[in-house]
Amino acid sequence: MRAILVNSMLALFLLVLAACSRDEPRPQVVAPAPEVGARGNPAQDIDGLRRNIPITTEVTPLPMAAVENFDLRRERAYPMQPPTIPHSIDGYQVDLNSNRCMLCHARNTAAQFQAIPVSVTHYMDRDDQFLAEVSPRRYFCVQCHVVQTDARPLVANGFRDIDSMLRDERAGQAGQAHQ
Repeated sequence: MRAILVNSMLALFLLVLAACSRDEPRPQVVAPAPEVGARGNPAQDIDGLRRNIPITTEVTPLPMAAVENFDLRRERAYPMQPPTIPHSIDGYQVDLNSNRCMLCHARNTAAQFQAIPVSVTHYMDRDDQFLAEVSPRRYFCVQCHVVQTDARPLVANGFRDIDSMLRDERAGQAGQAHQ
């Protein structure tokens, strides 16, 4: 039985070896052509985010934008959007050893600091079980929550939230009904 198995494996090996050694032409490897943008030579193309400065030219960076520090809650643009941080967080330590945000925003200290407590969802694990401490998945606040700055937008943005769109639609329908 063992001899049959060895002979079968040897025959299979010889078939594979014969198939691999055929003198078929191998495909030629050709270096990819340089990308050509819509305007032609990529070295001369202009990138809008670079303030219309050619990509072959060194750009002087814009000054750092100032963080808005109004301490006011902002409206959210869509359901379940993480709230923005309405104050500066310069110097806040958020690492494995410490989370400065939780000093004020933990559920047991928020009233004392007049801060908004973190959502109960931050105390749930991935199986929706409640924990005594903030879930490790929600521990690094700035993964989702960001500070706002006075920087001008780099690109135009016509985003409108659904509430304003519905309000305008209703106003338009009401205007048509009065005609």
